Amino acid sequence: MIRSMTAFGSARADLEQGSVALEFRSVNSRFLDLHFRLPDDLRHLESPLRELLTGSLGRGKVEVRVSYTRNADSDVPRLDPTWLQALSEQLEAARRVLPEIAPPRLAELFNWPGQRNNDAMDPQAWGAAGMEAARQALTQLQDTRAREGARLADVMRECATGMESIVGDVEQLLPQLLADHREKLATKLRETVESAFPGGFAHISGTELSERLAQEATLFALRIDVAEELARLRSHLAELTHILGDGGKGEAGKENGAGSGNGKDSSRKAAKPGSTGSAGKRLDFLFQEMNREANTLGSKAGNVEVTRAAMDLKLLIEQMREQAQNIE
Repeated sequence: MIRSMTAFGSARADLEQGSVALEFRSVNSRFLDLHFRLPDDLRHLESPLRELLTGSLGRGKVEVRVSYTRNADSDVPRLDPTWLQALSEQLEAARRVLPEIAPPRLAELFNWPGQRNNDAMDPQAWGAAGMEAARQALTQLQDTRAREGARLADVMRECATGMESIVGDVEQLLPQLLADHREKLATKLRETVESAFPGGFAHISGTELSERLAQEATLFALRIDVAEELARLRSHLAELTHILGDGGKGEAGKENGAGSGNGKDSSRKAAKPGSTGSAGKRLDFLFQEMNREANTLGSKAGNVEVTRAAMDLKLLIEQMREQAQNIE
């Protein structure tokens, strides 16, 4: 399946103490490039998040933003009455020896060793909520990538259709091009002989003239023969159709069918979008090869129509190459 590298996904998970919000922002990149923006209290999420993303994404620059909100009642620290009673008894005992000892301030009580931990965040609970939000956001990100990838594939299919039409026109043009050249060559040769030898056709036989014309026409045909380039372009277009594919839709259907029977198997398949190689990299190489054939076609052009066809082909290839830059 063709997937775009540009997408966005977000989700939020709630727990008793508050909520965790997570965002994935993805843009195009040659490789998988992960950037994390995590609060210090949730820094322990970086490793599982990295594992989740590397197992699901092939390429792209992905920015991960995580934030959390604590409920108002959980933000109010609580002092343990039993602990306060014990502290008071200790303070009275100390004052019997050192009467000038001042009582501790309220802020000092909240930060007292052993008391602050009562209000600390539970890493396991908050981490589980963060990963739940991450899985939801990743599903949204992948869905967006798939939709955008389908649109990019449609654009490239339209360009490929235009290329097929141009290749067909050039193939139909070649026989007429050769016939026109043969006629021009015969006229030029006749004019040359007549100017050099008035009545010169008496000095050259029809057989010799025909052989000379055939030889020149053959040389010209060899020079402008682009059948090989056109055949390779058709082969590249067939490969493009395979990569973009109707085959891709079939694979997606298989994955959906598998998912209905076993969710774990479906997620494992979806987690390896590049199992047969990056579609974006394969397309980039394919367009380089197409461009090479179009250049050769232009260099062999025997008339303006073929030259214009080569230029139109290069424009369509460049349009597809630009779209492919954003494919995973």
